Amino acid sequence: MHLRLPSVLSQLARPANWLEQSQNSILSAATIITAANIISSLSSLITTRYMISVFFDSASSQQAYEAFRLAFQVPDLVFQLVVLGALSAAFIPIFTRYKKDDLSKAFKMSSIMMNVLLILFIVVSIFVAIFARPLTQLRIGQGIPVEEVEIIIRLTRIMLLSQLFFAVSNFMTGILQSFHRFVLPALSPIFYNVGILLGVYLFAPTFGIYSAAIGVILGAFLHMAIQIPLVLKLGYKYTFSFDINFDGIKEFFRLMPPRVIALGASQFRNLLLGFFTTSLGNLSFVIMQLALSLMIIPIRFFGVPIGQASLPFLSEFSSQTDRSRFRHLIIQSLHQISFLSFPASVLLLILRVPLVRLAFGASNFSWENTLLTSRLVAVLALSVAAQALGQLLIRAFYALHDTRTPLYIALVDLVLYCIIAAVLVFFTPLKIYGIAVATMLTAFIEFFFLLVFLNKK
Repeated sequence: MHLRLPSVLSQLARPANWLEQSQNSILSAATIITAANIISSLSSLITTRYMISVFFDSASSQQAYEAFRLAFQVPDLVFQLVVLGALSAAFIPIFTRYKKDDLSKAFKMSSIMMNVLLILFIVVSIFVAIFARPLTQLRIGQGIPVEEVEIIIRLTRIMLLSQLFFAVSNFMTGILQSFHRFVLPALSPIFYNVGILLGVYLFAPTFGIYSAAIGVILGAFLHMAIQIPLVLKLGYKYTFSFDINFDGIKEFFRLMPPRVIALGASQFRNLLLGFFTTSLGNLSFVIMQLALSLMIIPIRFFGVPIGQASLPFLSEFSSQTDRSRFRHLIIQSLHQISFLSFPASVLLLILRVPLVRLAFGASNFSWENTLLTSRLVAVLALSVAAQALGQLLIRAFYALHDTRTPLYIALVDLVLYCIIAAVLVFFTPLKIYGIAVATMLTAFIEFFFLLVFLNKK
Protein backbone atom coordinates (compact mmCIF):
# COMPACT_ATOMS: atom_id res chain seq x y z
CA MET A 1 0.00 0.00 0.00
CA HIS A 2 1.36 3.36 -0.99
CA LEU A 3 1.27 5.86 1.89
CA ARG A 4 0.89 9.51 0.91
CA LEU A 5 3.14 10.90 3.63
CA PRO A 6 2.81 14.61 2.72
CA SER A 7 -0.98 14.32 2.92
CA VAL A 8 -0.82 12.63 6.33
CA LEU A 9 1.60 15.24 7.66
CA SER A 10 -0.58 18.07 6.40
CA GLN A 11 -3.57 16.62 8.25
CA LEU A 12 -1.58 16.31 11.47
CA ALA A 13 -0.41 19.86 11.10
CA ARG A 14 -4.00 21.08 10.96
CA PRO A 15 -5.76 19.59 14.01
CA ALA A 16 -8.79 21.83 13.46
CA ASN A 17 -9.71 19.64 10.47
CA TRP A 18 -10.67 16.64 12.56
CA LEU A 19 -11.89 18.70 15.52
CA GLU A 20 -14.34 20.60 13.35
CA GLN A 21 -15.28 18.14 10.62
CA SER A 22 -18.83 16.86 10.21
CA GLN A 23 -19.67 13.18 10.80
CA ASN A 24 -22.15 12.05 8.14
CA SER A 25 -23.28 8.68 9.49
CA ILE A 26 -24.38 7.28 12.83
CA LEU A 27 -21.46 4.85 12.95
CA SER A 28 -18.79 7.49 12.20
CA ALA A 29 -20.28 9.84 14.79
CA ALA A 30 -20.56 7.01 17.32
CA THR A 31 -16.93 6.04 16.67
CA ILE A 32 -15.81 9.56 17.50
CA ILE A 33 -17.93 9.65 20.66
CA THR A 34 -16.73 6.18 21.71
CA ALA A 35 -13.06 7.09 21.31
CA ALA A 36 -13.55 10.25 23.34
CA ASN A 37 -15.62 8.35 25.94
CA ILE A 38 -12.80 5.84 26.37
CA ILE A 39 -10.37 8.65 27.12
CA SER A 40 -12.97 10.41 29.29
CA SER A 41 -13.68 7.24 31.28
CA LEU A 42 -9.98 6.66 31.82
CA SER A 43 -9.54 10.25 32.99
CA SER A 44 -12.54 9.83 35.31
CA LEU A 45 -11.08 6.64 36.80
CA ILE A 46 -7.71 8.34 37.24
CA THR A 47 -9.45 11.25 38.96
CA THR A 48 -11.39 8.91 41.27
CA ARG A 49 -8.31 6.86 42.14
CA TYR A 50 -6.31 10.01 42.84
CA MET A 51 -9.05 11.39 45.10
CA ILE A 52 -9.20 8.06 46.97
CA SER A 53 -5.43 8.23 47.49
CA VAL A 54 -5.78 11.77 48.87
CA PHE A 55 -9.00 11.48 50.89
CA PHE A 56 -9.12 7.84 52.08
CA ASP A 57 -6.30 7.80 54.64
CA SER A 58 -8.48 8.25 57.75
CA ALA A 59 -12.08 7.80 58.88
CA SER A 60 -12.74 11.56 58.88
CA SER A 61 -11.32 12.05 55.38
CA GLN A 62 -13.33 9.07 54.11
CA GLN A 63 -16.47 10.71 55.49
CA ALA A 64 -15.49 13.96 53.77
CA TYR A 65 -15.06 12.13 50.46
CA GLU A 66 -18.47 10.49 50.85
CA ALA A 67 -19.91 13.94 51.64
CA PHE A 68 -18.43 15.25 48.39
CA ARG A 69 -20.10 12.52 46.34
CA LEU A 70 -23.42 12.97 48.17
CA ALA A 71 -23.27 16.75 47.65
CA PHE A 72 -23.33 16.20 43.89
CA GLN A 73 -26.89 14.91 43.99
CA VAL A 74 -28.93 18.11 44.46
CA PRO A 75 -26.96 20.40 42.08
CA ASP A 76 -27.07 17.63 39.48
CA LEU A 77 -30.81 17.22 40.10
CA VAL A 78 -31.40 20.92 39.38
CA PHE A 79 -29.33 20.78 36.18
CA GLN A 80 -30.95 17.57 34.94
CA LEU A 81 -34.50 18.81 35.48
CA VAL A 82 -34.18 22.42 34.31
CA VAL A 83 -31.66 22.11 31.46
CA LEU A 84 -30.84 18.59 30.33
CA GLY A 85 -34.46 17.44 30.23
CA ALA A 86 -35.34 20.13 27.73
CA LEU A 87 -32.22 19.70 25.62
CA SER A 88 -32.24 15.92 25.37
CA ALA A 89 -35.89 15.62 24.38
CA ALA A 90 -36.73 18.75 22.40
CA PHE A 91 -33.81 20.93 21.39
CA ILE A 92 -31.98 18.86 18.76
CA PRO A 93 -35.09 17.69 16.84
CA ILE A 94 -36.56 21.22 16.72
CA PHE A 95 -33.28 22.98 15.99
CA THR A 96 -32.46 20.45 13.25
CA ARG A 97 -35.80 21.08 11.55
CA TYR A 98 -35.57 24.88 11.69
CA LYS A 99 -31.96 25.17 10.55
CA LYS A 100 -32.87 23.49 7.24
CA ASP A 101 -35.02 26.52 6.32
CA ASP A 102 -33.47 29.50 8.13
CA LEU A 103 -30.23 29.17 10.10
CA SER A 104 -30.44 32.65 11.64
CA LYS A 105 -33.95 31.90 12.92
CA ALA A 106 -32.71 28.61 14.41
CA PHE A 107 -29.88 30.42 16.21
CA LYS A 108 -32.24 33.08 17.59
CA MET A 109 -34.61 30.37 18.76
CA SER A 110 -31.74 28.64 20.60
CA SER A 111 -30.76 31.91 22.30
CA ILE A 112 -34.31 32.45 23.57
CA MET A 113 -34.44 28.87 24.86
CA MET A 114 -31.10 29.30 26.63
CA ASN A 115 -32.08 32.65 28.18
CA VAL A 116 -35.36 31.35 29.57
CA LEU A 117 -33.85 28.16 30.96
CA LEU A 118 -30.85 29.95 32.50
CA ILE A 119 -33.13 32.38 34.36
CA LEU A 120 -35.20 29.47 35.60
CA PHE A 121 -32.04 27.60 36.57
CA ILE A 122 -30.69 30.56 38.57
CA VAL A 123 -33.98 31.00 40.44
CA VAL A 124 -34.14 27.31 41.37
CA SER A 125 -30.44 27.32 42.37
CA ILE A 126 -30.99 30.24 44.75
CA PHE A 127 -33.88 28.34 46.31
CA VAL A 128 -31.70 25.24 46.71
CA ALA A 129 -28.83 27.27 48.24
CA ILE A 130 -31.20 28.80 50.81
CA PHE A 131 -32.84 25.51 51.76
CA ALA A 132 -29.78 23.29 51.39
CA ARG A 133 -29.98 22.10 54.99
CA PRO A 134 -33.55 20.70 55.02
CA LEU A 135 -33.08 19.31 51.51
CA THR A 136 -29.97 17.45 52.68
CA GLN A 137 -31.59 16.15 55.86
CA LEU A 138 -34.58 14.82 53.91
CA ARG A 139 -32.48 12.66 51.59
CA ILE A 140 -29.85 11.32 54.04
CA GLY A 141 -30.35 8.19 56.13
CA GLN A 142 -29.47 7.69 59.78
CA GLY A 143 -26.06 6.15 59.04
CA ILE A 144 -24.41 9.53 58.32
CA PRO A 145 -22.78 11.46 61.22
CA VAL A 146 -23.75 15.10 61.87
CA GLU A 147 -20.35 16.53 60.91
CA GLU A 148 -20.57 14.85 57.51
CA VAL A 149 -24.01 16.39 56.94
CA GLU A 150 -22.54 19.86 57.49
CA ILE A 151 -19.88 19.22 54.84
CA ILE A 152 -22.57 18.02 52.41
CA ILE A 153 -24.55 21.25 52.89
CA ARG A 154 -21.56 23.52 52.24
CA LEU A 155 -20.37 21.53 49.21
CA THR A 156 -23.90 21.52 47.75
CA ARG A 157 -24.01 25.32 47.78
CA ILE A 158 -20.54 25.67 46.28
CA MET A 159 -21.12 23.22 43.42
CA LEU A 160 -24.33 24.88 42.24
CA LEU A 161 -22.07 27.32 40.36
CA SER A 162 -20.57 24.51 38.28
CA GLN A 163 -24.00 23.55 36.97
CA LEU A 164 -24.47 27.04 35.50
CA PHE A 165 -21.42 26.44 33.29
CA PHE A 166 -22.80 23.00 32.39
CA ALA A 167 -26.10 24.59 31.39
CA VAL A 168 -24.44 26.83 28.80
CA SER A 169 -22.12 24.02 27.73
CA ASN A 170 -24.97 21.64 26.97
CA PHE A 171 -26.62 24.20 24.70
CA MET A 172 -23.31 24.37 22.83
CA THR A 173 -23.29 20.57 22.64
CA GLY A 174 -26.83 20.50 21.23
CA ILE A 175 -25.94 22.99 18.52
CA LEU A 176 -22.75 21.18 17.54
CA GLN A 177 -24.46 17.78 17.41
CA SER A 178 -27.24 19.26 15.26
CA PHE A 179 -24.50 20.19 12.77
CA HIS A 180 -23.12 16.62 13.07
CA ARG A 181 -20.02 17.88 14.91
CA PHE A 182 -19.39 15.31 17.63
CA VAL A 183 -15.66 15.56 18.38
CA LEU A 184 -15.53 18.60 20.68
CA PRO A 185 -18.69 17.68 22.64
CA ALA A 186 -17.19 14.22 23.16
CA LEU A 187 -13.86 15.66 24.33
CA SER A 188 -15.34 18.17 26.80
CA PRO A 189 -15.80 15.65 29.69
CA ILE A 190 -12.06 15.01 29.55
CA PHE A 191 -11.40 18.67 30.30
CA TYR A 192 -13.93 18.45 33.12
CA ASN A 193 -11.92 15.67 34.77
CA VAL A 194 -8.69 17.61 34.21
CA GLY A 195 -10.25 20.53 36.08
CA ILE A 196 -11.10 18.32 39.07
CA LEU A 197 -7.58 16.87 39.13
CA LEU A 198 -6.06 20.35 39.06
CA GLY A 199 -8.34 21.57 41.83
CA VAL A 200 -7.48 18.68 44.15
CA TYR A 201 -3.76 18.73 43.31
CA LEU A 202 -3.38 22.49 43.81
CA PHE A 203 -5.73 23.19 46.71
CA ALA A 204 -6.12 19.97 48.75
CA PRO A 205 -3.34 20.88 51.23
CA THR A 206 -5.12 24.18 51.97
CA PHE A 207 -8.83 23.53 51.54
CA GLY A 208 -9.14 19.77 52.03
CA ILE A 209 -12.24 18.24 50.43
CA TYR A 210 -13.41 21.70 49.31
CA SER A 211 -10.56 21.62 46.78
CA ALA A 212 -12.60 19.00 44.91
CA ALA A 213 -15.53 21.44 44.68
CA ILE A 214 -13.16 24.10 43.30
CA GLY A 215 -11.99 21.53 40.76
CA VAL A 216 -15.58 20.75 39.76
CA ILE A 217 -16.23 24.45 39.03
CA LEU A 218 -12.99 24.73 37.05
CA GLY A 219 -13.77 21.54 35.12
CA ALA A 220 -17.30 22.71 34.28
CA PHE A 221 -15.90 25.98 32.94
CA LEU A 222 -13.42 24.09 30.73
CA HIS A 223 -16.27 21.78 29.60
CA MET A 224 -18.06 24.89 28.30
CA ALA A 225 -15.10 26.89 27.02
CA ILE A 226 -13.76 24.23 24.66
CA GLN A 227 -17.01 24.17 22.63
CA ILE A 228 -17.74 27.89 22.25
CA PRO A 229 -15.18 28.71 19.49
CA LEU A 230 -16.56 26.13 17.06
CA VAL A 231 -20.17 27.18 17.76
CA LEU A 232 -19.21 30.78 16.90
CA LYS A 233 -17.36 29.59 13.80
CA LEU A 234 -20.55 27.88 12.59
CA GLY A 235 -22.22 31.29 12.59
CA TYR A 236 -23.92 31.39 15.98
CA LYS A 237 -24.80 34.89 17.19
CA TYR A 238 -26.20 35.23 20.68
CA THR A 239 -29.47 37.17 21.01
CA PHE A 240 -30.61 38.60 24.33
CA SER A 241 -34.32 37.90 23.97
CA PHE A 242 -37.13 36.29 25.94
CA ASP A 243 -39.70 36.22 23.14
CA ILE A 244 -41.57 33.03 24.03
CA ASN A 245 -43.89 33.56 21.03
CA PHE A 246 -40.98 33.08 18.61
CA ASP A 247 -41.20 30.13 16.19
CA GLY A 248 -40.40 26.80 17.84
CA ILE A 249 -40.39 28.04 21.44
CA LYS A 250 -43.91 26.91 22.27
CA GLU A 251 -43.26 23.50 20.74
CA PHE A 252 -40.04 23.30 22.76
CA PHE A 253 -41.86 23.90 26.03
CA ARG A 254 -44.67 21.57 25.00
CA LEU A 255 -42.23 18.70 24.50
CA MET A 256 -40.18 19.56 27.58
CA PRO A 257 -42.44 18.57 30.55
CA PRO A 258 -42.67 14.80 29.89
CA ARG A 259 -38.89 14.54 29.55
CA VAL A 260 -38.34 16.66 32.66
CA ILE A 261 -40.67 14.41 34.65
CA ALA A 262 -38.93 11.32 33.24
CA LEU A 263 -35.55 12.70 34.28
CA GLY A 264 -37.08 13.64 37.61
CA ALA A 265 -37.97 9.99 38.05
CA SER A 266 -34.39 9.02 37.28
CA GLN A 267 -33.01 11.64 39.68
CA PHE A 268 -35.45 10.62 42.39
CA ARG A 269 -34.11 7.13 41.92
CA ASN A 270 -30.59 8.49 42.59
CA LEU A 271 -31.88 10.17 45.74
CA LEU A 272 -33.38 6.85 46.82
CA LEU A 273 -29.99 5.23 46.22
CA GLY A 274 -28.44 7.83 48.51
CA PHE A 275 -31.09 7.27 51.17
CA PHE A 276 -30.82 3.46 51.11
CA THR A 277 -27.01 3.43 51.22
CA THR A 278 -26.66 6.16 53.86
CA SER A 279 -29.16 4.26 56.00
CA LEU A 280 -26.74 1.32 55.92
CA GLY A 281 -23.68 3.49 56.74
CA ASN A 282 -20.12 2.12 56.48
CA LEU A 283 -19.34 4.12 53.31
CA SER A 284 -22.03 2.14 51.47
CA PHE A 285 -22.81 5.11 49.23
CA VAL A 286 -19.19 5.42 48.08
CA ILE A 287 -18.83 1.68 47.45
CA MET A 288 -22.07 1.53 45.45
CA GLN A 289 -21.06 4.61 43.45
CA LEU A 290 -17.70 3.03 42.60
CA ALA A 291 -19.42 -0.17 41.44
CA LEU A 292 -21.88 1.83 39.32
CA SER A 293 -19.06 3.85 37.78
CA LEU A 294 -17.44 0.63 36.51
CA MET A 295 -20.76 -0.75 35.29
CA ILE A 296 -21.52 2.43 33.33
CA ILE A 297 -18.25 2.33 31.34
CA PRO A 298 -19.35 -0.21 28.67
CA ILE A 299 -22.68 1.63 28.42
CA ARG A 300 -20.78 4.86 27.78
CA PHE A 301 -18.60 3.09 25.23
CA PHE A 302 -21.34 1.39 23.21
CA GLY A 303 -24.86 2.49 24.21
CA VAL A 304 -24.50 6.22 24.75
CA PRO A 305 -22.35 6.99 21.67
CA ILE A 306 -24.65 5.26 19.19
CA GLY A 307 -27.69 6.66 20.99
CA GLN A 308 -26.33 10.23 20.92
CA ALA A 309 -25.12 9.94 17.35
CA SER A 310 -28.42 8.52 16.16
CA LEU A 311 -30.68 11.32 17.40
CA PRO A 312 -29.87 13.94 14.71
CA PHE A 313 -30.04 11.30 11.96
CA LEU A 314 -33.26 9.73 13.26
CA SER A 315 -34.77 13.22 13.57
CA GLU A 316 -34.15 13.75 9.86
CA PHE A 317 -36.04 10.54 8.95
CA SER A 318 -38.89 10.80 11.47
CA SER A 319 -41.58 11.83 8.98
CA GLN A 320 -44.03 9.25 7.63
CA THR A 321 -42.44 9.36 4.17
CA ASP A 322 -39.04 8.38 5.61
CA ARG A 323 -40.31 5.84 8.13
CA SER A 324 -38.74 2.83 6.39
CA ARG A 325 -35.33 4.53 6.58
CA PHE A 326 -36.03 5.30 10.24
CA ARG A 327 -36.76 1.63 10.99
CA HIS A 328 -33.65 0.55 9.14
CA LEU A 329 -31.46 2.88 11.23
CA ILE A 330 -33.04 1.64 14.46
CA ILE A 331 -32.49 -2.04 13.66
CA GLN A 332 -28.97 -1.44 12.37
CA SER A 333 -28.04 0.50 15.52
CA LEU A 334 -29.57 -2.14 17.82
CA HIS A 335 -27.43 -4.80 16.12
CA GLN A 336 -24.30 -2.68 16.54
CA ILE A 337 -24.94 -2.05 20.24
CA SER A 338 -25.74 -5.72 20.88
CA PHE A 339 -22.60 -6.89 19.10
CA LEU A 340 -20.46 -4.72 21.37
CA SER A 341 -22.30 -4.64 24.70
CA PHE A 342 -22.90 -8.37 25.30
CA PRO A 343 -19.17 -9.31 25.20
CA ALA A 344 -18.38 -6.24 27.33
CA SER A 345 -20.88 -7.40 29.95
CA VAL A 346 -19.26 -10.86 30.10
CA LEU A 347 -15.76 -9.42 30.37
CA LEU A 348 -16.82 -7.10 33.17
CA LEU A 349 -18.32 -10.05 35.03
CA ILE A 350 -15.22 -12.24 34.63
CA LEU A 351 -12.57 -9.56 35.31
CA ARG A 352 -14.43 -7.68 38.05
CA VAL A 353 -11.83 -8.13 40.83
CA PRO A 354 -8.72 -7.06 38.87
CA LEU A 355 -10.71 -4.21 37.29
CA VAL A 356 -11.82 -2.89 40.68
CA ARG A 357 -8.29 -3.17 42.01
CA LEU A 358 -6.84 -1.48 38.94
CA ALA A 359 -9.39 1.33 38.96
CA PHE A 360 -9.66 2.12 42.67
CA GLY A 361 -6.98 0.09 44.43
CA ALA A 362 -4.92 2.85 45.97
CA SER A 363 -2.87 1.79 48.96
CA ASN A 364 -5.53 3.05 51.37
CA PHE A 365 -8.42 1.26 49.59
CA SER A 366 -8.74 -1.96 51.62
CA TRP A 367 -9.04 -5.49 50.24
CA GLU A 368 -12.44 -5.80 51.96
CA ASN A 369 -13.69 -2.77 50.04
CA THR A 370 -12.26 -4.26 46.84
CA LEU A 371 -14.16 -7.54 47.29
CA LEU A 372 -17.41 -5.79 48.21
CA THR A 373 -17.19 -3.50 45.19
CA SER A 374 -16.38 -6.40 42.84
CA ARG A 375 -19.39 -8.42 44.07
CA LEU A 376 -21.66 -5.46 43.37
CA VAL A 377 -20.11 -5.09 39.92
CA ALA A 378 -20.87 -8.77 39.21
CA VAL A 379 -24.60 -8.21 39.79
CA LEU A 380 -24.71 -4.90 37.90
CA ALA A 381 -22.79 -6.31 34.91
CA LEU A 382 -25.76 -8.54 34.04
CA SER A 383 -27.79 -5.48 33.01
CA VAL A 384 -25.16 -3.72 30.87
CA ALA A 385 -26.60 -4.81 27.50
CA ALA A 386 -30.18 -3.91 28.46
CA GLN A 387 -29.15 -0.44 29.61
CA ALA A 388 -26.97 0.15 26.54
CA LEU A 389 -29.78 -0.79 24.16
CA GLY A 390 -32.21 1.38 26.11
CA GLN A 391 -30.10 4.46 25.31
CA LEU A 392 -30.99 4.10 21.64
CA LEU A 393 -34.67 3.22 22.15
CA ILE A 394 -35.33 6.30 24.30
CA ARG A 395 -33.83 8.59 21.65
CA ALA A 396 -35.91 6.91 18.97
CA PHE A 397 -39.03 8.08 20.80
CA TYR A 398 -37.59 11.60 21.05
CA ALA A 399 -36.85 11.68 17.32
CA LEU A 400 -40.52 10.87 16.76
CA HIS A 401 -41.42 13.80 19.06
CA ASP A 402 -42.88 11.35 21.58
CA THR A 403 -41.67 12.19 25.07
CA ARG A 404 -44.67 10.75 26.88
CA THR A 405 -44.10 7.04 26.34
CA PRO A 406 -40.57 7.05 27.83
CA LEU A 407 -42.02 9.09 30.71
CA TYR A 408 -44.66 6.49 31.56
CA ILE A 409 -42.08 3.72 31.34
CA ALA A 410 -39.67 5.66 33.58
CA LEU A 411 -42.38 6.18 36.19
CA VAL A 412 -43.24 2.48 36.25
CA ASP A 413 -39.53 1.67 36.48
CA LEU A 414 -39.13 4.07 39.42
CA VAL A 415 -42.01 2.55 41.38
CA LEU A 416 -40.68 -0.97 40.84
CA TYR A 417 -37.14 0.06 41.82
CA CYS A 418 -38.38 1.72 45.01
CA ILE A 419 -40.39 -1.34 46.05
CA ILE A 420 -37.76 -3.96 45.16
CA ALA A 421 -34.84 -2.02 46.69
CA ALA A 422 -36.71 -1.16 49.90
CA VAL A 423 -37.77 -4.76 50.46
CA LEU A 424 -34.32 -6.20 49.74
CA VAL A 425 -32.39 -3.58 51.77
CA PHE A 426 -34.56 -3.40 54.88
CA PHE A 427 -36.25 -6.82 55.04
CA THR A 428 -33.67 -9.31 53.73
CA PRO A 429 -30.03 -10.12 54.54
CA LEU A 430 -28.95 -8.79 51.13
CA LYS A 431 -28.62 -5.17 52.38
CA ILE A 432 -26.39 -3.30 49.89
CA TYR A 433 -26.53 -6.18 47.41
CA GLY A 434 -30.30 -5.65 47.27
CA ILE A 435 -29.73 -2.25 45.63
CA ALA A 436 -27.62 -3.87 42.90
CA VAL A 437 -30.28 -6.56 42.34
CA ALA A 438 -33.02 -3.92 42.09
CA THR A 439 -30.93 -1.95 39.58
CA MET A 440 -30.35 -5.04 37.45
CA LEU A 441 -33.98 -6.24 37.44
CA THR A 442 -35.53 -2.86 36.64
CA ALA A 443 -33.04 -2.33 33.78
CA PHE A 444 -34.42 -5.42 32.05
CA ILE A 445 -38.01 -4.36 32.73
CA GLU A 446 -37.43 -0.87 31.30
CA PHE A 447 -35.74 -2.27 28.17
CA PHE A 448 -38.62 -4.70 27.59
CA PHE A 449 -41.25 -1.96 27.76
CA LEU A 450 -39.25 0.42 25.55
CA LEU A 451 -38.83 -2.27 22.89
CA VAL A 452 -42.49 -3.36 22.93
CA PHE A 453 -43.94 0.14 22.71
CA LEU A 454 -41.49 1.34 20.05
CA ASN A 455 -42.31 -1.73 18.00
CA LYS A 456 -46.01 -0.90 18.22
CA LYS A 457 -45.34 2.72 17.28
